[in-house]
Amino acid sequence: MKILFLTLIAVILPLPAAAEEEHVHHSPYAGQELREIKSLSAADLAELESGGGWGLAKAAELNGMRGPSHVLKMKADLALNADQEESTQRIFEKMREDAVIEGKRLIAGELALEIAFREGSINRASLRAQLCGVETIRANLRYIHLAAHLEMMRVLTEVQAKQYSELRGYAR
Repeated sequence: MKILFLTLIAVILPLPAAAEEEHVHHSPYAGQELREIKSLSAADLAELESGGGWGLAKAAELNGMRGPSHVLKMKADLALNADQEESTQRIFEKMREDAVIEGKRLIAGELALEIAFREGSINRASLRAQLCGVETIRANLRYIHLAAHLEMMRVLTEVQAKQYSELRGYAR
């Protein structure tokens, strides 16, 4: 009986270790290999194609510089006057127009990189060139969004700016 028990333990104990080893090697990227552009999710693509912020203006937003999109959504709560609303709308439309163009360029750059890896036609030199191109586009896109936040600094009053931060849930 003792031998059977020890044999059973010897067989069962390695199972959790084997299961753990399999778990350790499982990639958090599993399933993403089915994407057309592996580095961009469907949500990323939608955000870039629509000129959305994609989180690129956090440096401004989280340091008290308002975004035109959010200001427009809160225009009643902020009691924007006609001039403020018009200025905000103009800033927003310019930002969105420019961001759509750069977003599509970024998607095209990521697709070109994806295709080069898929086809195996990439080498170290072409990789460097493609990455520089894609990252320049990303920097341009980030600039567009951050610059819009800078422009908004002159639109709202100090009271409205404080209210904006409170409405957005920031602890300032």
